[in-house]
Amino acid sequence: MIQSKASAPALTSPAAGAAGFAALDKANSLGKSGLRRLLAWQLVRSAVRIGSAGSLALLFGALIMGESVTPALVVAVAALVAAAALASLMADRCQALAETSVSKALRVALRERLQAMPAGLQRKLSPGSAAVAIQRHPEAIAALVVGHRAATMMMAAGPLLAAAALALVSWQAALLVLGLTPVMILFFALVGGAIRQSARAQEQAFGHLAAQFADRVRTLPTIVGNDAVAREQAKLAERLDVYVGRTMGVLRLAFLNAGLIDFFAALSIAMLAVFLGLGHLGLATIPGFSHLALWQSLFILMIAPEYFGHFRRFSEQYHAKAEGLAAAAGLDDLLDITADPPVLPAVDHALAELADLPPHGLVVISGSSGTGKSTLLRRIVGIEEGAANGAVIPAGSCAWIGMDSFVPGATLEEAIGEGLGDQAIARVSEVAGRIGLLDDELLRGGLAAPIGPGGVALSGGQRLRIAVARALLGTGTVIADEPTAKLDPATARSVRQGLREIASSRLVIAASHDPALIALADRHLALSPAGVTELAA
Repeated sequence: MIQSKASAPALTSPAAGAAGFAALDKANSLGKSGLRRLLAWQLVRSAVRIGSAGSLALLFGALIMGESVTPALVVAVAALVAAAALASLMADRCQALAETSVSKALRVALRERLQAMPAGLQRKLSPGSAAVAIQRHPEAIAALVVGHRAATMMMAAGPLLAAAALALVSWQAALLVLGLTPVMILFFALVGGAIRQSARAQEQAFGHLAAQFADRVRTLPTIVGNDAVAREQAKLAERLDVYVGRTMGVLRLAFLNAGLIDFFAALSIAMLAVFLGLGHLGLATIPGFSHLALWQSLFILMIAPEYFGHFRRFSEQYHAKAEGLAAAAGLDDLLDITADPPVLPAVDHALAELADLPPHGLVVISGSSGTGKSTLLRRIVGIEEGAANGAVIPAGSCAWIGMDSFVPGATLEEAIGEGLGDQAIARVSEVAGRIGLLDDELLRGGLAAPIGPGGVALSGGQRLRIAVARALLGTGTVIADEPTAKLDPATARSVRQGLREIASSRLVIAASHDPALIALADRHLALSPAGVTELAA
């Protein structure tokens, strides 16, 4: 007998999560005050360095020309050099504090985001990618919004300040160094795009390496039991080689960028030195470079490195920009899995059908992938985000069976019997044998087999069988998600028998594709995209 149920109206589910994480916007906001302080100190440093260069040029020019040196000039040189050193120290300290503050605040925001994320979305996160996001990305983003941004702003202000100081002595010398700037910017643009692409590839390679490593650590006992250490080691070595290669690619481009700055700086300083030398020797008359006092020539040669120093600092920070942008994109990709869950009218209708459940029996929910079987089970116990109706069965009064079941204890015996009482513990060996856990070659040692805290070394099938064993020994309602999936025929048969045994005295609700388990059901709900149909047992 087939009883067809009309589908309930579609319900619009609320968003599964908040708006996008927007790591870069958050970091920009967090770093504003620190960036302002850093810029102030860097401007002071540039101004004091120019002043110290001028006083040193006057001092050495007077000494070389045999002129008298006033004590005031010596004091001014000492004071300006000390002030330049102090300003450099304070600027570096301010940058370190600002970047640390931003990275800490980003980690707090990251933790809050993860805590607020619904359980269904948390399950989608890769442990390796999450570890990379927490450990590496905040520092990279902080370096971008503080260090790189300050270097970018100073690349405009610093050279102009130096060029203005040069123009006070020789506007021709200032024009010479300014003339090479567009060429450097062109090379920045050409090399910068390649650095961004390389940094993005580097972050992706590291994320893949971390995810693979975390997975292999979790399943290490299984790998050892299958004598697959050498094979998995070779796979990790391949991933590591990819990451090393991409890291070296980024470094090569970074060195190329720095080399271009050094080339243009050396070329400019050499041209200035040649022109000034020819003017002082009287071998050529070059406007702006002839008839200068010695201290003026020294001043020009000392200011030129300061002019190009800002470009060099920018090139050093350009790598930070590429890493920061890649890190921000990686963090957003990781945390922005917030799309609304699909509207599943059959799930809400099935919830209404299951509102009045018997005290015992086997209820099986079937349907093709994507129709909402697992979502329905989680809504039944109230742990699925976006549920339109309340829980049918309180989560604390039922046992969950699935590939992601929590496993207590540190040994197989503890995992099965912990918290179930003395009578249940006395039957642990018998139930474990029926479910096939004592015959598992990867759980050597019988009930004393170590499984690690939380069952970190267990496969999904082993977790599922332990959950079935605990359900057999327990007393509450049982919720099972694909309880016979990925099991060998003999073990699947024992799990079906175990669930049927439980259903004789308690309620069992299972989502399954297994025709043999469906045949054992007292009640069968078939989900489809259009709705739900109840098939009589």
